[in-house]
Amino acid sequence: MNEKWVIDNTQADFSGLSARFNLPPLVIKLIVNRGIREEDIEEYLYGNIDDLSDAHLMKDIDKAAEILMDAAVSGDKIAVVTDYDCDGIFAGMILYTGLLKLGAEPELFTPDRVKEGYGIHKRIIDEAYSMGIKLLITCDNGIAALEEIAYAKKLGMIVVVTDHHEVPFESDGMGEKIYMLPPADAICNPKQEDCRYPFKGLCGAGVCYRLMCVMYENAGIPFGQTEILLQYAAIATVADVMELKGENRIIVRKGLELLSHTDNPGLWAIKEANDINGRDITPYHIGFIIGPCFNAVGRLKTVEQAFELLKQEDKNRAYRLALKIKELNDYRKNMTEKGAECASAIAENTKYRDNDVLVIYLDGCHESIIGIVAGRIKEKYNKPVIIFTGAEDGTYKGSGRSIPAYNMYAELNKCRNLFTRFGGHKMAAGMSLPKENFEELRKFLNDNSPLTQQDFIPVINIDAQVYLRHVSIPVIESFSVLMPFGEGNREPLFYGRNFKIKRAQIIGKNSNVLRMSVSDIEDTTCTAMMFDNIEDFLEDVKNAYGSEEQEKMLRGAANNVHAEFVFNAKINEYNGLRSVQLIIKNYKIIRRAGK
Repeated sequence: MNEKWVIDNTQADFSGLSARFNLPPLVIKLIVNRGIREEDIEEYLYGNIDDLSDAHLMKDIDKAAEILMDAAVSGDKIAVVTDYDCDGIFAGMILYTGLLKLGAEPELFTPDRVKEGYGIHKRIIDEAYSMGIKLLITCDNGIAALEEIAYAKKLGMIVVVTDHHEVPFESDGMGEKIYMLPPADAICNPKQEDCRYPFKGLCGAGVCYRLMCVMYENAGIPFGQTEILLQYAAIATVADVMELKGENRIIVRKGLELLSHTDNPGLWAIKEANDINGRDITPYHIGFIIGPCFNAVGRLKTVEQAFELLKQEDKNRAYRLALKIKELNDYRKNMTEKGAECASAIAENTKYRDNDVLVIYLDGCHESIIGIVAGRIKEKYNKPVIIFTGAEDGTYKGSGRSIPAYNMYAELNKCRNLFTRFGGHKMAAGMSLPKENFEELRKFLNDNSPLTQQDFIPVINIDAQVYLRHVSIPVIESFSVLMPFGEGNREPLFYGRNFKIKRAQIIGKNSNVLRMSVSDIEDTTCTAMMFDNIEDFLEDVKNAYGSEEQEKMLRGAANNVHAEFVFNAKINEYNGLRSVQLIIKNYKIIRRAGK
């Protein structure tokens, strides 16, 4: 796949800011490259929970807090209607834990992923109503549930919505949006047009965390007792792939500190089952280990297993539950691999090859993994992808993942008449439609695609062109002030223009790692590791220089092989020795003049 390498050229007073914050100029450049304004650098570096916006600015949050507290004081049960993904699970646990602390009687309700799909359903409302519950609060859902909430109100129930998804709208034909809000008694969603809460990027659990902060404050509960809620919010923020900017960065940074040493039996157990206790937990551990475990429960079983784990007070019991959840996630991984292989084969079909938007039906695929498969295919082809599979009721259920140039929610909204259910945001969406509408959807999205060929070329955003002397051990150590790394706050990425490859060696249990000794034009040498595309790299070397030069490179003999690399810079520790190590992310083989 062709790539466009773009080196960020944002300008600032790097020397002055370096002196002011006592950081290397390269680190200042990394901060500026992330869109942090000079006046916001201090908060970026040192922001803490006290720097979060005033929660009372969020529309209806005080009203919601009053409604919930009245129910708690009256001893009324409260139905907490959550969802089956990580954000929904932890948003639900924030409300459950917080309301329990406040003396309320919360009951968790979650839709059946296969039979009901995303969001609040009439079955949940009827079930809660039959239990005598008069108050219902949603989390990570509800903003699009106009009919369902109208039904609850018709039954005489009080409804509070907490959500972070886009507010549904229709166009008036003149380019103006007509927003459609459910008839709830209070709606806490910072994406409402008239909400004064300045940070719009909270996940569902983040919104619930802010609501609980208000309720704890009103009840006089010490702020320190919100720590478990903060851990839940941090996990959900990373797992829901929210940008680690502004308030999300603060929530995640502090939440990960607490999670690294958590005394919560459920969180301790899931770490123990995955052999990551004793480590500093990073967004990587959330995104690729902890988050997928909880998501697997909601995808393949019932979310009650996740709630049972998180409610546990006994570590031994929690550990046994965590092992079962890990096994479930391992099974989910195998299903995903098979699904991605099938979807990729379909995408290669001539019928789809030239489509701007890949709309694919996977027969027999478990609907719980179609979103993950869509993400895999999106990464492979750098195109918007929607994967559908058959549902029990005879309809098709779909999940989509997008690229930066394509606002999936806005484009799907143009043909929302094709769907029986639909919701999402710019980069992802979920939907259901009658199977006879499948081809019409595929045709509409491609006939009306705003994308150009340039939009399909992946852009690799690079922080700086450097020589190896620029990424010394002290400089790399200073990168820690930028953490946590994740969506919207990527790990520093550098470009080296001309590396001589002195030696390359294939290593690893599965011969899937390439270790190289490389030097730059200043003749500084270090180790470089490549974990992906090794076969392609060696083939490209052979095509550019011939098999003889490739063989010399692999033997460590004098050779003419040169390459450009895009890389992360790390510190490698081995036998008490520390050295700079490059982790190669992208490459281009080059030929020096006269060779």
